[in-house]
Order: sequence, then structure tokens, then C-alpha cells
Amino acid sequence: MAEYDVDLFVIGGGSGGVRAARIAAGYGAKVMVAEEYRMGGTCVIRGCVPKKLFVMGSHVHDEIADAAGFGWSIGNVSFDWATLVANKDKEIDRLERAYTTNVEKSGARIVKTRAVLEDAHTLRLATGEKVTAKYILIATGGAPNHGTEIPGIEHVISSNEAFHLKQLPKRIVIQGGGYIALEFAGIFNGYGSDVTVVYRGDNILRGFDEDVRKHVRTEMEKRGITIITGCTVTKVEKHGSEFTSHLSGGSSIASEQVMFAIGRHPSVANLGLETAGVAINPKNGGIQVDHWSKTSADNIYAIGDVTHRHNLTPVAIREGHAFADTVFGKRPVQVDHATIPTAVFSQPEVGTVGLTEEEARAQFAHVDIYKTDFRPIKATMSGRDTRVLMKVVVDGASDRVLGCHIVGDSAAEVTQVVAIAIKMKATKADFDATIALHPTAAEELVTMRTPTARHVRQAAE
Repeated sequence: MAEYDVDLFVIGGGSGGVRAARIAAGYGAKVMVAEEYRMGGTCVIRGCVPKKLFVMGSHVHDEIADAAGFGWSIGNVSFDWATLVANKDKEIDRLERAYTTNVEKSGARIVKTRAVLEDAHTLRLATGEKVTAKYILIATGGAPNHGTEIPGIEHVISSNEAFHLKQLPKRIVIQGGGYIALEFAGIFNGYGSDVTVVYRGDNILRGFDEDVRKHVRTEMEKRGITIITGCTVTKVEKHGSEFTSHLSGGSSIASEQVMFAIGRHPSVANLGLETAGVAINPKNGGIQVDHWSKTSADNIYAIGDVTHRHNLTPVAIREGHAFADTVFGKRPVQVDHATIPTAVFSQPEVGTVGLTEEEARAQFAHVDIYKTDFRPIKATMSGRDTRVLMKVVVDGASDRVLGCHIVGDSAAEVTQVVAIAIKMKATKADFDATIALHPTAAEELVTMRTPTARHVRQAAE
């Protein structure tokens, strides 16, 4: 008889766990996946995918408004929130079925239940069944975190609930200044809501390049979104169908919804980690892992948001694939977490890869900056008051491109391709030698010849 019931038990049916299960099964491993909610995880069910669908739909309002400049005369139009939500749900259902089918086709077994560790090799399912596994992979992701409890916190929704609202709020207060807060601010604004963003820091998008932060804020405010910084929501009161958000500065805001998007925490509670000898990283609250995604227990690994390293779906997928290659394919693979491209589907959109100007100046003695902001060609006809930002950060000593930051339409699409060049250690000379593709906004990346700023750190005497 086999020593264990399965070779691999995966806790979590999200993108990372599913990729690991499929690849491991492809190597001949006997695999079981436990998912207590829905296959697909945060990204597919209540994250990246439905968010992008909502973002795309909210752009239609702008397209209709811009059409007149191109000769189109569009009559009365209307929007129905319930139809949007219903059609989104249909697409998410389709994707969930696809995830389930692909896992089962690989030969892995799915159990729709919660799994808890009893020891390093034993799991107890909510059904009462016990399963032993040679290897265990924890891929339970993360969940919205409302932060410090405040009076009226029970009235506050997260991004999870925002996808299922029964009606579009006329007014909404969103606390937070990162990806999720700004993306939903643009979504609700695009569909016609009056949006106020409240953020405790001095400016939105903490950790992003300073020019990006300033540009996005300016553009969002042009769209009518109110952004209040250096402030927090201290209390939420309910009055019938409305809420009053009291701010730390002493003012208050009335709205039909209050949403917090101030961060996410790893889903590590009640998994039995301590009984299996799995340690928590004291710095970030996620499961502590090494460069191979191995935990403090030799046969237990963890990937994705539950480790709280880089909370991005493609990172979780890459980590899951690398784990399966290493453990079951006998082909050791370490994930390179450097130079990860990322996008914020705010309005305007942000695409960024590599170092910010501030990070580059801290690491390199000579940094050259190439920056431009301009009115996109479409706006010359539509009359829309908007500008695109493009910025390239270069090591002045080696000429290597260290970072690229774009704000504007299709910024994410452009950044994905630029990320390849930066990963390959392309130089500014390589960019300059590339013939421009005209007329595009992206051609600016290969036509900027003169630095707009040059920072040279003087050597210590």
C-alpha cells in the first residue's frame, strides 16, 4: 500500500493552487485540491477578472461623450447596473467551470470543502474525511482587511460586496489609496456615481513613482472624483438608506455606500499551521517561505498572497508552476521576483515595471530621467482634457533601463511588452535604436533623446 493517500494536497483552488495541481498531475503525481468557496480564487471570482469587466464597461460613458468630436451623433442612452452585474456573473460562472474542468482533466481530484492541517502530513476535511499527503501546498490567498475597528464598521463594504450591489450608489465614499480603491473609484465614477476617496497618506498610490502619483491624482480630479488625503474615516453612522462618514479632520460626508479598500491580509487563520510546524513571517503576517516557497516544515510549501510577498495573480501562478517543476518534475526552478510588471486599472490606467526614480537614485550614483507628458491624439478630436505620462529611468553609468512608468490608455498593454526589454537588461541605446511605430503614444518611449533630469551623487570624500 502507498504510504500516503496522495502525493500532493493543495489547499486553495485559486490561480496559483490550480496551476501547481495541474503541473504536478502532469508529472504523474496523485493530486487532491480542496476549495471551500469557488474554484478560481480571488482573481477569477471577485478580483482581477470581474474588476476588469467593470472597468471596461465604465469606459463606455467616455466613448459616448468623445464620439461627437468624431462626427457621431448619439441619442439618448441609458445604463442598467443590474444587467451589468448579471452578465458579469454569467462570465464568472463560465470561468469557474473552466477552472474546474481543467483541473479534473489533468487527473487531479477536487473536493469542495475546507481542509485543516492536523500534522505535517495529515489533513482533516470539513466532511470528516482525513487525507494523508506526502507534500502539501498552501494557496489560500488573502482577504480584505478593514484595519482598526471603528464605530459603524459593520456598515462598511469591501471589494467583495461591491461586485454584488443591488443598485448603483448615487454617492460612495471609498477609503484607501492603492490599487483597489482607485480602480473602484474610477468604476463608480464612470457609471455616474459621485465618488469621494479618503486616504491617510499625503498622496495616493504609495510606493509608486512620484510623477505617477501626481499625474493620476490630477487626472482623477479632472474627472470629478474628490480625493481627500491626510485623513481617515473615524466613524460611520447609518440614517435610513444613507450613511454619514465622519473624518479625522472633523468634516463628514453623506453617501449611499461606504467602502474600505485599505489592504488585504493573508488567509492563515484556522488552518492548523501551528500543529504542522508552519511558521508565520513576523514582518508581514504571511506564511514564511524560502526562495523555493518551502515553509518551516520540509514537506509543506506556500505560494501566492498567503505568503504576502508580491500579491499579484501572475506571481502566484509562476510560483505554483515553479513548485511543481521543482518537487515533481525534478527540475529545480526559483522564481525571480525582481522586475515584476504591474498595472493599476484606475482611470487613467497605470502600467509600471522596474525601479521608480526614487528607488533608482537610492541604489545608483548616476540616474538619468526621460519624461514626457502630452495630449493624446484622440483628445485632439474629442476635446477631452487629459494627458498621457511616460517616464523612463536609466542608469547613467551603464545606460541600462531600470524602470518604465506609463499613465494613459492601454498603459498596461504597453508595459507588458516593455517589461520584456527591461528583463533582458536593455539599454537606453537599444530603445533609441528602435524605429518608432507611428502614430502611437508608445512611440514616445523610443523618441525621447534628451534627459529631463540628471541625478549624480557625489562620492564621499
